[in-house]
Amino acid sequence: MNDNKQNNNSIAHKISLCCMTILMLSACQPEPESSQINMGGILGDASSSLTQYTKVEPGYQFTFPADHLGHDDFRQEWWYLTANMQTQSGEQLGLQWTQFRIALTSEEPSGVVSAIANAEVSEKSSHDQANESAPLQQQTDHSKWATSQMYMSHAALTSIDTHQAAEKWSRAHPQFADVTANPFTVKLDNWQWMSESSAMFPATLKVATDTFSYQLSLSSSAPMQLQGESGYSIKSADSAVASYYYSQPFIDLTGTITRNGKQETVTGKAWLDREWSSQFLTKAQQGWDWFSIRLDDDSALMVFQLRGADKNTPAFFSARRMFADGSGRNITNQRTNDIAMRPISWQQTDSGKYPVSWQLSIESEQIDLTVTALNPDTNMSLSIPYWEGPIQVSGSHKGNGYMELTGY
Repeated sequence: MNDNKQNNNSIAHKISLCCMTILMLSACQPEPESSQINMGGILGDASSSLTQYTKVEPGYQFTFPADHLGHDDFRQEWWYLTANMQTQSGEQLGLQWTQFRIALTSEEPSGVVSAIANAEVSEKSSHDQANESAPLQQQTDHSKWATSQMYMSHAALTSIDTHQAAEKWSRAHPQFADVTANPFTVKLDNWQWMSESSAMFPATLKVATDTFSYQLSLSSSAPMQLQGESGYSIKSADSAVASYYYSQPFIDLTGTITRNGKQETVTGKAWLDREWSSQFLTKAQQGWDWFSIRLDDDSALMVFQLRGADKNTPAFFSARRMFADGSGRNITNQRTNDIAMRPISWQQTDSGKYPVSWQLSIESEQIDLTVTALNPDTNMSLSIPYWEGPIQVSGSHKGNGYMELTGY
């Protein structure tokens, strides 16, 4: 590649990279008539082109630490960390770091995929909407750039009245964007998760952007939690789509954050989700509302609903109550209406109107919660906008956690 390209060409590469990635994910579907983003059109393409990717099937046997690594024969995958923290003065903060892997094709790179592979590492910030290049060294082995795998990373830092988010993307390359073992490492440019061994914990997470940074130590001795049926997480009532999904909801966190040029010490609790699939949604599904909650009885609760794109498509619900000894209970609405979710209040943002407080109940678990956003305006104004931020809960239990809202 040419390191001496002009700045306008650099920006053009970034824009084309982002656009081509989104277009390929959406399988060139026409825009919906409403202004809402239909995530089913992006993650739910059921065309014959998906047959080139591996399908999620029940009965998969998870193996750790091997399954911490990437699964390139599936279309999409992510490593997803959220955290609730406090400073030494007691200020409540939220933090997100995510690395997405996107397979543009299962075949050898050619044509448009090679064009994407020749684009550079790029960065976008929702704080100021500015794009900046991260310079790359000239490579003599061009085969390392020939890849059908793309990585995109998101990072955010949230307080009660501020929210900063940034995004990076790059094609896979051993030096710049990769997931490797021994030690287990997930990186994109200078954003990096690095464990001390092939195991996931203990680990260090480092992220630096133009407006904020954090360096965290993460530890957990709890067993991994397999979501759904032994890690097979169905996403529709007819089981037409599913993912492989496991979590670690019991993570201790210490470290430092830097914002406004000031470094602060933080402590808190974090939650890691690992998920991969070749089709996460059906086209009839609009988006999802997802909650990760730590309750005051030391249990953890994951619950989501997948909303239908119209009133004729009912929502699909799933949940799991988890404990630090590795035990847990799965809850679904397939046989009973055990899970109930109702939005209470909404927040208008620059990309949509989101339900930022909820009434959430699970009758079989004697759970009845009011969920409230710490900061209602935590819209992730990135390539694909969505809402993600820390929450507080009250009612039958107290606690905190994170909420993600898409398709609004």
